[in-house]
Amino acid sequence: MSYNPIDFFEVLHKATEVVYSAGTFIRENRNKVSVEEIESKSINSLVSYVDKNAEKILVEGLTPLIHDVGFITEEDTIEQENKSFTWIIDPLDGTTNFLHDIPVFSISVALVKDEEPILGIVYEVVGDEMFTAVKSSGAFLNGKKINVTNAEKVEDVVFATGFPYKKENLTPAHFSALKNVLENTRGIRRIGTAAVDLCFVACGRFGVYYETSLNPWDVAAGGLIVLEAGGKVSTIQKKTHWLSGESILAYAPALETGVNHLLIDFISPQHA
Repeated sequence: MSYNPIDFFEVLHKATEVVYSAGTFIRENRNKVSVEEIESKSINSLVSYVDKNAEKILVEGLTPLIHDVGFITEEDTIEQENKSFTWIIDPLDGTTNFLHDIPVFSISVALVKDEEPILGIVYEVVGDEMFTAVKSSGAFLNGKKINVTNAEKVEDVVFATGFPYKKENLTPAHFSALKNVLENTRGIRRIGTAAVDLCFVACGRFGVYYETSLNPWDVAAGGLIVLEAGGKVSTIQKKTHWLSGESILAYAPALETGVNHLLIDFISPQHA
């Protein structure tokens, strides 16, 4: 049996409608989650019915868009299965922000073909900012084309980062990088949603974003959006297979020399 070629722009259009629906549900439930309804995966990794029901909305809406598609999702509301085409979903990236009413949280949805992202959507819910990309077709914010910063020096840009949930994953390299960045850049931000961090690199608000101990649903969509906006994406150790989320490094290409210097203890641990 054969199938017609997939129109990924049509898939993107329909998928963004599904994401908007999930975003509406999240907004409607803002400030409505009681303490008793919050589950703790670890001391700073939380989940509520909002995450789970948003994921169900996404899965139900995305399933018909691609024939015989698999799903990798954060909240495991559907059987987890990699197929030739797989949706990778984080229904609420920034749950801690959401539950504490810190107004930065997002939905991240990526379509991956044979472990390569080909479509990405990140919706920053409070700001109503929809970041999208289809492979080899550019990156967009609310329909307007975006690009990484054209700054050439790290001292002219803001960095973004995050820190591991588990203290055993926190290493001396985290602190040396933090010191280097604080002393040699415009500053550093930790906003609590990796998907948005990546998109802020894509649109030039941040020059660089790095983090360790993530998951595919944290980086799949945002990583593609950075690439399509003209940025570079790798692991911090400069490996090209960044989709696992083991670590992520995204930046404007002109900043590479400065990035390598500031993150040297991550990139070359023997230097420490």
